[in-house]
Amino acid sequence: MIKVKLINTDYNSSIDVIENFIKNFDSSGVIIKDSRNVIKSFESDKFIYNIKSFKIPNIFNPRYSYGGGKILTELMGIHYGKKYFKKLVIFRPHNVYGPNMGNEHVIPQFINRFKSLKGKRFKIQGSGNEIRSFIYIEDFVSAFEAILKRGKHLNIYNIGTNEKIKIKELVRKLSKILNKNILIKKGLLTKGSTKIRVPNINKVKKIGFIPKFNLDKGLKKMLKI
Repeated sequence: MIKVKLINTDYNSSIDVIENFIKNFDSSGVIIKDSRNVIKSFESDKFIYNIKSFKIPNIFNPRYSYGGGKILTELMGIHYGKKYFKKLVIFRPHNVYGPNMGNEHVIPQFINRFKSLKGKRFKIQGSGNEIRSFIYIEDFVSAFEAILKRGKHLNIYNIGTNEKIKIKELVRKLSKILNKNILIKKGLLTKGSTKIRVPNINKVKKIGFIPKFNLDKGLKKMLKI
């Protein structure tokens, strides 16, 4: 039986990532949690990072520190893991949502804003044409379990769904579910944000992951409707 350690790379800086990674090194097994591309996401089972065009325009932008730390962790894990780990698997979650997850992500933030909304104006970042896919927590757990049991050494797996949605369509969907009449007000897109983030999940499907929740079903369960 292979022992596995989970290293969470959701930190505010690459220094936090490095310190955590070194602290957790041993010769058993490691699964590295990663999720985002610094430059852009594109549909590929093997790579999310476009190394040829990789650059960090502004090292003081925390978004680049966040993503850069993840890349660094993967590089360290893979090249150290080839020699010292019995099993190292990288997984990249894409926009997980569900109950009680705080207010730091798109869906719970929108829901909380709708609940306290006064008037009709609902402000969003960007044009609303930015595209994302969202995976309900139960599907995430199912995919993660498949990776724990059947993920292969030195392989990378995306966890998410292929169901694409524009942010403005997500706002309208939530407003309809929550019975809110709104006017969407466009805003500036945060520098470093990606316009499209949709993973290719063919690889994780091949080891047994079968999504059970589309976005409508997941939102209704989350909201207990």
